[in-house]
Amino acid sequence: MNNNIEKKLRVKFYITLSLYTLVGYILAMLYDYVFNNISFFPWLHLRIDIIYILYLIIGFCYIFYHYWKKPWEYLQEVINATTTVYQSNDSIIELSEPLKDVEKQMNQIKMAVLLSQQAVKEAENKKNELVMYLAHDIRTPLTSVIGYLSLLDEASDMPVEQKAKYVGTALKNAMRLEKLINEFFEITRYNTQQIKLTKENVDLYYMLVQLIDEFYPVLSAKGNTAVLKADESLTVYADSEKLARVFNNILKNAAAYSYPDTKILISAKKEQNQIIITFKNLGQTIPPDQLSVIFQKFNRLDEARKSDTGGAGLGLSIADEIVRLHGGEISVHSENETVTFHVFLPVTP
Repeated sequence: MNNNIEKKLRVKFYITLSLYTLVGYILAMLYDYVFNNISFFPWLHLRIDIIYILYLIIGFCYIFYHYWKKPWEYLQEVINATTTVYQSNDSIIELSEPLKDVEKQMNQIKMAVLLSQQAVKEAENKKNELVMYLAHDIRTPLTSVIGYLSLLDEASDMPVEQKAKYVGTALKNAMRLEKLINEFFEITRYNTQQIKLTKENVDLYYMLVQLIDEFYPVLSAKGNTAVLKADESLTVYADSEKLARVFNNILKNAAAYSYPDTKILISAKKEQNQIIITFKNLGQTIPPDQLSVIFQKFNRLDEARKSDTGGAGLGLSIADEIVRLHGGEISVHSENETVTFHVFLPVTP
């Protein structure tokens, strides 16, 4: 880029010198021709060579000065333009014609800076939102634990049955609080890539069957059932413990948001170089704005956010991190009161 500017200036400089010299020579010839036919000022006619030399000296000095200061003018333009690069506005940087390449790059840098500033602002807003959510999720069970323990402390003569009830409720909320804190630490480990996968050939069909058996009490409580459709010989090269966590989180989400007395359809198949595991349940259609952030940390649907049950909204985020560590991808679609999760895992190690 700098070589192009230097080359252009050099060419213009040589052309200007050549044209100036040529114009001076033509003027000298005309001058000589005119004074050969006019008898006035004969002494001036004899000094034509000196006049031509003075013409060249004065003109060359001006031309040299003009092209000597051009790079400094360009440098000053660039320096002035750099002050606007980090300004938070939509102003466009405009430079002289020889600096159009520099202008283009500086405008690209300005755009990148604006996007970076916007990303920082959005990250700050998300951080504040997450702090608010964390405060809500942790405060709710903690307040309950403190409340019931205070009642137990104040009423020493409380009936045994009531005391057992209060102790059970406090213990339940304390365990929920511990679960939330463990989830926070777990997502931190995944984000800092402290998790190492121990991959092996996993019997995928058996894993899904076992998962359904484990969820039977949760599903039957609302009259739901899980139906599996997969090849019994289907295997996948993965970390069995981590992959089971993925399926557990997805099925837990499906069980929480399914309509009562409906089926959750689970299927697994191999297509070309990947294995596709699908979870489909009937439930309220997820709005597009919530669907686009469903895998973000601490994201929970409005109904779940208002409730005092459930996790911190990290389950699907953790599932997404695990699948990515396996070199796969997870997606979700929701329409016509149907929610479908797809997990794509590579077949080869």
